Amino acid sequence: MRKPLLATLTAVALGAAALIGTTGTAAAASNPVGGATSTAATDAVRSDGTPASVTASSFAGTVALSNCSGSLIRMPNSQATDPGLVMTNGHCLETGLPSAGQVITNQSSTRSFTLLNASAGTAGTLKANKVVYATMTDTDVTLYQLTKTYAQIQQSTGIAPLTLSATHPVQGHAIDVVSGYWKRVYSCSVDGFAYRLKEGQWTWKDAVRYTPECQVIGGTSGSPVIDTTTGQVTAINNTINENGESCTLDNPCEVSEQGAVTIHQGTGYAQETYGIPACFTTGNKLNLSATGCTLAKPTAATAR
Repeated sequence: MRKPLLATLTAVALGAAALIGTTGTAAAASNPVGGATSTAATDAVRSDGTPASVTASSFAGTVALSNCSGSLIRMPNSQATDPGLVMTNGHCLETGLPSAGQVITNQSSTRSFTLLNASAGTAGTLKANKVVYATMTDTDVTLYQLTKTYAQIQQSTGIAPLTLSATHPVQGHAIDVVSGYWKRVYSCSVDGFAYRLKEGQWTWKDAVRYTPECQVIGGTSGSPVIDTTTGQVTAINNTINENGESCTLDNPCEVSEQGAVTIHQGTGYAQETYGIPACFTTGNKLNLSATGCTLAKPTAATAR
């Protein structure tokens, strides 16, 4: 979970790129908003540095933050008149990394995001009016509410949101990690799942483990992970084990249900997003008490 600047300097000096950025497309057939469809990303590059192929996921709907990547997203039942939402990592929050156990809801924000088109060009600027939800507990996510609705955004930019899948990621499925910050696509598969993924003070549940091809770098934090079978967002990119250390910052370890610790040096991970839609009701309103919502909830001691 490193800053993009550090990743850039490291890549230049060492020719390596095993860092995640911190402070720190989606076909949605017959949906009310009309999710973006996967197309060629001709002006972007793939993880090997070559031009993106015609099978690459579209950049339409992804966003670039000052320090991370993200995406304009919708829930499966979102409507065109609902306020738009941008999703990135909890560790990309502009006010700093949430502590373990901390959950932030309905916090004022004026953050801006660069919205990309299919070929990774600039489609427009999105502005937030609040942080709807942010945490690094159980998962690593920040959800911003925007000042405009999906319909207004699409009318002014031509860009539709990506759709969050409401089903669990599938082992073996091909995925694309689409970075708006670097305008790059990392293609690999879901290798499996970590019962618990621990990094420093934070622990995340049921994390997606990438196959080795996804060597994500600094600035890719918050990138949507697209299941290329469905074209929907199945996870959010967040970390990689850099040098084989165990459970330290930038070196996550896997912890089994029995407590056994496993380290996979050079392996990247993402946090599942299929549980998020259950926590949003009519009008894209957060309801952590909704049936089926399992997101961590704030306490009086940790909320802000």
